[in-house]
Amino acid sequence: MSDWNESVIAEFRANEGRVGGYFEGAPMILLHHIGARTGTVRVNPLVYFPQDDGSMLVVASKGGAPTNPDWYHNLLANPRFEVEVGTRTFTVEASELDGPERAAKWPEIVAARPGFGDYETRTSRTIPVLRLREVA
Repeated sequence: MSDWNESVIAEFRANEGRVGGYFEGAPMILLHHIGARTGTVRVNPLVYFPQDDGSMLVVASKGGAPTNPDWYHNLLANPRFEVEVGTRTFTVEASELDGPERAAKWPEIVAARPGFGDYETRTSRTIPVLRLREVA
């Protein structure tokens, strides 16, 4: 894990899920995703978008890189995993938004965090959006 991710995770945990700097005021989540090939649990901090139905959306932007982030492939291979939100840790199940649903949500995501719109201009791929739903 990068030093940058480690510092964001430490700040998240020290401040009940709040992170400053670039992420000041943004809802943050820690994904405990399971490696598709290795089975190793890894943790990535991400901005998430709370939804009215209680689910959360996360964006596999990788800063507009030409490839999807590793965590995206891990979530497709192992869609049930734990997350940390604030001081809670719980299990979620991920599903990718399809074309029309993604198209409807993308403008909301960009309106809330314009950086995602910038990332979109840097890549030719469609940036995936995944829905996380808490499971019992």
